[in-house]
Amino acid sequence: MDLIVIIGSGAVGKMTVGQQLMKITDFRLFHNHMMIEPVLEIFGGFNGEAVTKLREVVFEEFMKTNYQGMIFTFMWAFDQQSDWDYIKSVADRFEATGGTVYYVELVADRAVRIERNKTENRLKNKASKRDLEASEARMLREETHYRVVSNEGEVPFENYIKIDNTNLEPDVVAKMIKDRFKLPGPGMTELMSRVKLEEVPISEIEQLYKLQVESFMPLYEKYHDDGSPAIEPLDKVKARAGIPTRKYYFILRDGARIGGINVGTKAAENDDSVYYISPIFIVPAHQNRGVGYAVIKKIFEMCPEAKTWKLDTIKEEAGNCHFYEKCGFVRTGEEHVINDKMTLVDYELKVEK
Repeated sequence: MDLIVIIGSGAVGKMTVGQQLMKITDFRLFHNHMMIEPVLEIFGGFNGEAVTKLREVVFEEFMKTNYQGMIFTFMWAFDQQSDWDYIKSVADRFEATGGTVYYVELVADRAVRIERNKTENRLKNKASKRDLEASEARMLREETHYRVVSNEGEVPFENYIKIDNTNLEPDVVAKMIKDRFKLPGPGMTELMSRVKLEEVPISEIEQLYKLQVESFMPLYEKYHDDGSPAIEPLDKVKARAGIPTRKYYFILRDGARIGGINVGTKAAENDDSVYYISPIFIVPAHQNRGVGYAVIKKIFEMCPEAKTWKLDTIKEEAGNCHFYEKCGFVRTGEEHVINDKMTLVDYELKVEK
């Protein structure tokens, strides 16, 4: 697992840049005050040992996840050997997993940092900074007592960048970091957390139907197939929803309903281990963003009793065929000619136990 260490003096923008970097990568942010603030609240003052122990728990548990890595912010006193030793101990843990550690040092003019010390985002996330007079005095005292900006050539790491962000917006700095280290964008772990499936109650079938029509209409206008879900009657959707061996789910992304999926068995086959997906749909504005892949993976997890999955798709839609093959489906060889423009091809996936 990889680690990005963002270092710099007080109010230089470590947390804010980390927040922006988290949005465009598969890294999660663990900023320094996530541990400091609870300790201050509980103990009524700073307790370094408690902060360190809490950090260790977070590091240990985070390494069990499937994220690409973590963004960790830290005010590094370069004239203190203990800080060099601590950063090395954290880096060693991540490198021991085979990961890479990246170091980002931010520097900015003092006048700019004093203004940043008052920003809404900083005060929202760091309660101990809300007494502005005390916070500013503490910030100035820290950089007087410690050297929190590295000397030229002092940081020896290969994956290191120093950025003067005095006049740069946080999102610009985040992109600079992403590009400099060629960091991967948001991954499936992040998407899986944002995509949800919600069983459709009978009372909301009409809303599902509207999403279905919107999703399939572009294909209907292209192929004009009589069996298109874009033109099937609402009553047929209601009838499908009433089949006891099948279920409809809304597909949600970030809480918004953007599609639907129907899954289940066919009673006539008398085999409750064969599951069908028919239909699955996502409105055009949210297609080609990885949502469908996340939905398929979630459905597999929700139906562990399924030994075989079946579906069909339009042979002429190469993108659809590629998508299902990416999900693990293979063509059975069965094809069904619908009209002179369109043929349905059957797909199947055998679950490996």
